[in-house]
Amino acid sequence: MANKIIKINKKGEDGYKVISIRIPDGTLKKLDDLSQKSNRSRNEIINIILDSSIDDVEIN
Repeated sequence: MANKIIKINKKGEDGYKVISIRIPDGTLKKLDDLSQKSNRSRNEIINIILDSSIDDVEIN
């Protein structure tokens, strides 16, 4: 019987990077409310919002 090979990527090599940010209490409350209502993690909510709006930013 052949052994199955299980491939495990090193942590941090999944295309995602860990960052730390400071946000106002009110924004955090809104994120937590969205997280609870959508049954998604805070991280998922932040990524959805960033992905959907990052291309709409214009620097003057």
